[in-house]
Amino acid sequence: MSKISILGSGTWGTALAILLSRKGHQVTLWSALPKELEQIKEKHKHPSLPEAVVSEEILLEPDLEKAVRDKEVLILAVPSIFVRETAKKLRPFLPESKILVNVAKGIEEKSLKTLSEVVQEELPSIDVAVLSGPSHAEEVSRFLPTTCVIGAKTKKTANFLQEIFMSEVFRVYTSPDILGIELGAALKNVIALAAGAADGLGFGDNSKAALITRGIAEITRLGLAMGGKAQTFAGLSGIGDLIVTCASVHSRNHKAGMLIGQGLSVQEAMEKVKMVVEGVYSAKAALELAKKYQVETPIIREVNAVLFSAKDPREAVLTLMTRDKITEHMDLDW
Repeated sequence: MSKISILGSGTWGTALAILLSRKGHQVTLWSALPKELEQIKEKHKHPSLPEAVVSEEILLEPDLEKAVRDKEVLILAVPSIFVRETAKKLRPFLPESKILVNVAKGIEEKSLKTLSEVVQEELPSIDVAVLSGPSHAEEVSRFLPTTCVIGAKTKKTANFLQEIFMSEVFRVYTSPDILGIELGAALKNVIALAAGAADGLGFGDNSKAALITRGIAEITRLGLAMGGKAQTFAGLSGIGDLIVTCASVHSRNHKAGMLIGQGLSVQEAMEKVKMVVEGVYSAKAALELAKKYQVETPIIREVNAVLFSAKDPREAVLTLMTRDKITEHMDLDW
């Protein structure tokens, strides 16, 4: 079994700590918020995972240097907006060739970099991998069957991490397409905001199905233009993660979108969700990437208009529905 440190004691970091500890790994859970760790230690529970038990075997460590010392694998589970800051803090403590798995989902707004690129920039000697897929923390922490994909630079690292994570309740596939995995993971949060808004407006299953299918079309177009692989967007970190994020009661992006559709402001919606709504932070970056690579992304464009230009969600839907007539697949011949 391996010595693993999980950096970030939010719901996803805590769920992974529970999962990996159950498999027999020696797990340390670190947080930049000591009070959060104290809460977990006192009740053996995370406040947002009431059905899950945090075993005493999981070491709760507020000191970053101690948390990462002599560990075989680091798992970066902080919100996307704190990835660069946390990577910088790690720099003095990490030897060369350490494996770090990023499980946060997002795109850095200012640089337009994926999160693994951000980590690699701050920690150039680190072997960065990613884990993504349809995997709500609430279900993983209860050991409900889940499948994810590991993206890594080498097959050796991918296979090593596959063995680390794989269990009878957590099936893991491997892929060399780190970029595609991260783009699918980040962009689906933006589409999920639209799906939530549609629910908040009182629309039905037809509307959600349309947003999911046309949403994956946008994600795939942009992802391919940036160098991702088509198979990735048809897989777990693409359509798989998009479906679960657009439809689940556990999805914070869907919930925030629903509240916006019901008339709340973006700020009010985020405050009510009480967790970081990654799609709000990825939306601007997604639109800038679409402009940079000259890719048409109408749903992403309208989400930005609602979030940052106070456009009424109903008006945004009307804009989408009355666009110029086009064929569904441009590359199909008559």
